[in-house]
Amino acid sequence: MVRASSHFTAIVMAQLFYYSSSSSNTARFVDQLGVEAERIPIEPDEPMPEPDEPYVLISPTYADGEGKGAVAPQVIRFLNDPRRRALLRGVISSGNRNFGIYYAHAGRVIADKCNVPLLYRFELAGTSLDVERVLEGLERFWEAAAEAEAGNPAGTPFPHEDAAA
Repeated sequence: MVRASSHFTAIVMAQLFYYSSSSSNTARFVDQLGVEAERIPIEPDEPMPEPDEPYVLISPTYADGEGKGAVAPQVIRFLNDPRRRALLRGVISSGNRNFGIYYAHAGRVIADKCNVPLLYRFELAGTSLDVERVLEGLERFWEAAAEAEAGNPAGTPFPHEDAAA
């Protein structure tokens, strides 16, 4: 995929998948990224997209006051397929800071269950700074992944938000 921004043009070396409810906060964030991305459908009877290369998942959080139900059922269904889960390389999560320790909790749940890094968290539909950080972070993340695959491991070069855990 090729992405163009006002800062630079770069190759993003992997697919991006996301889930967004009817509120469309996550979809608005993905639109701001300006990259090709596939949406996990809202309706359970719609077919799931099939990744054919490593990808990063962007998922909103839907948790009660105790963190239960953080991951949307459609995201769970998507990740319950072993082929899809095997290609997941990282997760980015959105949430609402009003939920305190459960802010963007879906990302932590997915990262822990799938043994991938939680790359970034943003609130609601994100800010222009979140968009910039995610674009830069994805570029560095996939460059580092390519280096690691070639036998030259690097650290996790993703720029974290100030409050990321």
